[in-house]
Amino acid sequence: MACVLEAPLRMSVLSEVTASSRHYVDRLFDLDPQKVLQGVIDMKNAVIGNNKQKANLIVLGAVPSLKVSTKKEFFCWKSSGIVKWEGLMNGGNWLLYLLQQETSSTELRTECAVVLGSLAMGTENNVKSLLDCHIIPALLQGLLSPDLKFIEACLRCLRTIFISPVTPEDLLYTDATVISHLMALLSRSRYTQEYICQIFSHCCKGPDHQTILFNHGAVQNIAHLLISTSYKVRMQALKCFSVLAFENPQVSMTLVNVSVDGELLPQIFVKMLQRDKPIEMQLTSAKCLTSMCRAGAIRTDDSCIVLKTLPCLVRMCSKERLLEERVEGAETLAYLIETDVELQRIASITDHLIVMLADYFKYPSSVSAITDIKRLDHDLKHAHELRQAAFKLYASLGANDEDIRKKIIETENMMDRIVNGLSESSIKVRLAAVRCLHSLSRSVQQLRTSFQDHAVWKPLMKVLQNAPNEILVVASSTLCNLLLEFSPSKEPILESGAIELLCSLTQSENLALRVNGIWALMNMAFQAEQKIKSDILRGLSTEQLFQLLSDSDVNVLMKTLGLLRNLLSTRPHIDHIMSTHGKQIMQAVTLILEGEHNIEVKEQTLCILANIADGTTAKELIMTNDDILQKIKYYMSHSNAKLQLAAMFCISNLIWNEEEGSQERQDKLRDMGIVDILHKLSQSSDPNLCDKAKTALQQYLA
Repeated sequence: MACVLEAPLRMSVLSEVTASSRHYVDRLFDLDPQKVLQGVIDMKNAVIGNNKQKANLIVLGAVPSLKVSTKKEFFCWKSSGIVKWEGLMNGGNWLLYLLQQETSSTELRTECAVVLGSLAMGTENNVKSLLDCHIIPALLQGLLSPDLKFIEACLRCLRTIFISPVTPEDLLYTDATVISHLMALLSRSRYTQEYICQIFSHCCKGPDHQTILFNHGAVQNIAHLLISTSYKVRMQALKCFSVLAFENPQVSMTLVNVSVDGELLPQIFVKMLQRDKPIEMQLTSAKCLTSMCRAGAIRTDDSCIVLKTLPCLVRMCSKERLLEERVEGAETLAYLIETDVELQRIASITDHLIVMLADYFKYPSSVSAITDIKRLDHDLKHAHELRQAAFKLYASLGANDEDIRKKIIETENMMDRIVNGLSESSIKVRLAAVRCLHSLSRSVQQLRTSFQDHAVWKPLMKVLQNAPNEILVVASSTLCNLLLEFSPSKEPILESGAIELLCSLTQSENLALRVNGIWALMNMAFQAEQKIKSDILRGLSTEQLFQLLSDSDVNVLMKTLGLLRNLLSTRPHIDHIMSTHGKQIMQAVTLILEGEHNIEVKEQTLCILANIADGTTAKELIMTNDDILQKIKYYMSHSNAKLQLAAMFCISNLIWNEEEGSQERQDKLRDMGIVDILHKLSQSSDPNLCDKAKTALQQYLA
């Protein structure tokens, strides 16, 4: 067959290719079918466990790395049958060509699939070459064959390709009939069960994939495989459920009620947690139960969680376990207890877990003694994974309980380890360290002691410079806590230029960053000096402030109102700010009170008005604004007591006798009917409203 090279093959490459490798490829072109078959079998034996030989064969054209083209018929997947299409066939693509030819014997097609699978077990470049020549459609086409051995060989090769990190998972979902056919093949043999479950578990990445598999009957088709006589089948089925249930309430709720051979799935998972089962099975079962618990399908106080799953995961954290098992155990346990206070307390006192985790930071014991580069890379990778897992678990353990946080911080060199973690080369470790710091920063006592002793704010501010959004969100949340008024770190953070940084966060497209930026500024403004408040207003700019007040997210709006409320505190500050920004602030207040906002937003807005009414000169901005006065009157008679009370605070501050001009303000409000409303409210069944109304009326009588 005449072939035309589209790119020259360099002599330096050819010189590396052995004569025997060329011999294997040449035999694929023989006219004798038996010689072709024997050639493929010999090629299979030659490449097993030999990556160099695999690379040689790819260079020579068993799988194309250079385009060698000639016109040939190809075949694409259709559930209704094979459809031919014309295309440029890579000359080295003979294994795929032979695999798809109807004239090829089933034995030859099977051996071709086996060799292709073996080539895929080589380097990632091998897999890329196979993907480039459209191996997946060819193998999927092979699944329509009536021959079971050929189907199994195609599935084995597909499994190898799909578990490679270079293969896009979405390639499995381009045609829905593929998933249906794979589900149908599950009943053919234990090998089809093993390979298909492995393909599903590796290609299920997120809710869209979970939904597709669930809608095609994955739960019902895979459940009975959990009691298979084959350990590999049971494990792959278990792994399927661990990824299907992850953060998926629909799947998790379904799994709870599925019965296999008279036993519900949670009971089967618990049996797989037992100590006499392989560690891989224990861990994966624990992940299934953890996902079901987090999705709300199993209660957090259920015995299968408290007495089985949690202790199993703590066991996986012990130094007797392999490094990979310790990492997976810690990360799964962190996820299990992340939001539940009682589980955090139970975990913290189980098998000295807090002290046990300290060992995660002691690997490798001596990097400097390692001279083998590959070994060094391997050990550093595991060291990163261990530290990341430990930080995650410490973060979950200390999320709510003050005593647990104290124990964590008192663990040997803990604060130093966190500070060092903030500057790790690995982004994942840095993120986990920041999460741990955020969890511990919820402690008032630790903010005043350990955080101050280790000047944690310095590395944290460094982390906030040009960090990816995922780290920025957690780091800025931590900064919010360090800026609380009782934190000794507040002043040095202010001096380090935090206002400019936080103002820039409020302009982020990322919602969490906008919330954190304005939240931190709100904390910063609490009981702050006038200069700091002026700096905040200058840094934000009036335009940005009112952009935030019109934000569609209620959290951004509430935090911005909270910032305004903190800025407008202390009479001199109120008067100063309203003298420069009064017109815009009153406009914003009016728009919010007129808008379709919830009770909390309007209550916060009325509290801002109450603060303005407490100013010496600022209160005139209310008294000269009839629209605002009418709104205060309206909310005094509102059906919601919170809004009534907030409006009452405005009135009380406006009519207070001891302040200059109070008589004129009282007279104007009396003419508006405010006194009549106060009399009605003094009879209210709500004690707070009643007392506040009576106090206000006394100002008129004094």
